[in-house]
Formats: sequence, C-alpha cells, structure tokens
Amino acid sequence: MNIRILNSREDLNATAAAVISGLLLTKPQAMLGLATGSTPIGIYRHLADIYRKGQVSFARAYAVNLDEYVGLSPDHPQSYRSFMNEHLFQHIDIPIAHTRVPDGNAMDLAAECAAHEQAILDHGPVDLQLLGIGHNGHIGFNEPGHSLTGSTHVVDLEERTRTANARFFGNIDAVPQQAITMGVGTILKAKQIILVAFGAYKADIIKQALTGPITTECPASLLQCHPNVLILLDQEAGGWFN
Repeated sequence: MNIRILNSREDLNATAAAVISGLLLTKPQAMLGLATGSTPIGIYRHLADIYRKGQVSFARAYAVNLDEYVGLSPDHPQSYRSFMNEHLFQHIDIPIAHTRVPDGNAMDLAAECAAHEQAILDHGPVDLQLLGIGHNGHIGFNEPGHSLTGSTHVVDLEERTRTANARFFGNIDAVPQQAITMGVGTILKAKQIILVAFGAYKADIIKQALTGPITTECPASLLQCHPNVLILLDQEAGGWFN
C-alpha cells in the first residue's frame, strides 16, 4: 500500500488525474472503475483539461461506475448517470456506449446487478478503480456489517449515509433508501485501486481503514488485502500519518 500526503486538494486531484491519464497512454483500451460524490469532481475536471489539451484520449477506453441510487431514472438530476455526464463524460471523447452506470430504475434489479457484473467481465478486468471513502468506512455503497456481498448487489443505505447525502437532495426524505453497488469482491478484482480522501473529518476513518483490523465493520479496511493500492490524502486527512 502506497500512501501519499499531498500539500493541497488541488495537488491531490492533479496527481490522481495524472495516474489515470498515464494508464490510458500506455493502455488506451483500459477499463476505468469510476466513483461519484464530491470527492472525484476535481479529478474529473483535471482529466477533462488533460483531454482538451490533446494529451490523452478516452476514445478506446471503457468506464464502469461503482453504484447508483435505486428508483432514480438515468436523467434524474441526482442520478449518478447524470453526475457522470455532467462532470466527465460530456467533456471527453469516450463513446457513451463504452460507459456503464447501473440502472437504478430497472424493473428487475437482480438482473441489472448481473448485467453490471457481466459488463465488467466482457470488457475488464477493471484496470484502475477510483474510490472515495464514506464516514463509516464504506466504499461504493458497501455499508458496514457482519458480512459483505462480494458481487454487484442491492443494498439498504444506512441512515447516516442518507443524512450525509441529503445535501445533494435538499432533505433526507428525498434520498433513496437503497442503491445498487459493486460488491467489495468485485472492487478488489481491479488491477489497481486509488483511494482518495480529503479533509480533517475523514482522518479518523482513513486511519482506521489503513491501520486498524481488517473487518467487514469497516469495508475500506479490506483494501489492506489488495497488492496495488495508492492512497492519496491531503494534509488534513493524512495528518495522523508520519
């Protein structure tokens, strides 16, 4: 596990984007595992800038997303498909047919989960998986528990997770109660993982995930089992590390 403490959030974003674009330069057809939420927005902005400068192309790449809310149509403003279109896909040359975000509005959610796994098998494995970390140690929407599901599945969202995401919806009542998420087993099959965190409020859970016991009660702690993980932290999130 390689832990890097960057001087600022901007340095962190630039570093993550450089790793991703560097992969595409050596493997243009790479499959990227992508994340949503506030954490990767700056990274996607840097990737779009790198593309606009003509320094990288996404034309042969594939992108598969970690998760999606159940019950939101792809064109809902708070769906993760809308998020990805707004913050990355419409700013680069990746064909939309090469992108996959789970359909949270699917009639058969079990079939949708299976289709997401099959898409990864068809075009993967994932070469690089980008992750954030939740306040409770969740990665994707894999919430803490006595056990975890390995493959893509439907999960009930914890009240704390819904509360944390209420800022995007205006109030907690509007936040869906379920999501589709890649399982931890699927995440760990990626060849490389980048975990990004910033802010003092993430310091304690990052320390627990990286130095505490490996336990399903902190899903991110399972990253300790992966052979190729890059941890990118700003000074506040990494203040405990020396």
